[in-house]
Amino acid sequence: MKKAIIYTAKGDDGTTQLLRGERVAKDDVRVEAYGTIDELSACVALLQSEGELCDKHMRFLATLQNNLFALSAFLSDTCPAASSPINTEDVAALEQLLDCMEAALPTMHGFLLPPTGRTAAMANVCRTVCRRAERRMVTLSHQTPLPTTVAAFINRLSDYFFLLSRLLNEGNEKKWGKPCK
Repeated sequence: MKKAIIYTAKGDDGTTQLLRGERVAKDDVRVEAYGTIDELSACVALLQSEGELCDKHMRFLATLQNNLFALSAFLSDTCPAASSPINTEDVAALEQLLDCMEAALPTMHGFLLPPTGRTAAMANVCRTVCRRAERRMVTLSHQTPLPTTVAAFINRLSDYFFLLSRLLNEGNEKKWGKPCK
């Protein structure tokens, strides 16, 4: 059996292949969208490697890794009939988790500066990459419709990372010095 090689040289011209074989520019909005989801997945793996998360969050992040991989594949598919890997149950489960997390935290009064603890800071990096993924998907949605469940899930996911960073920061939050009003 011949060993596969990692390089093909097909992308040397600045193009890449989508799921169904179509070649597009490497900076195509679709590539930007699924590439940012891939980047988020790598950040989530780094967050998991910190070893400071409880079992509930480790299980959620393990499931999330699979969902992000499926979402990346979905975004690289130009077939409009492709079924969404994110459904209303996924969004509802994430919202339930958010409600539990928020109940365990003090009410916020103003903006918070990014956390300084390593794991909390990594959760905050996940939040910012997730927000960028959301922006890239909004841009893609101007060209091709995306399921509302995908947008809702990614929007809630950035909230998850924000709340996780607050939980990990254990009350050592620093408020931004400017008043909000």
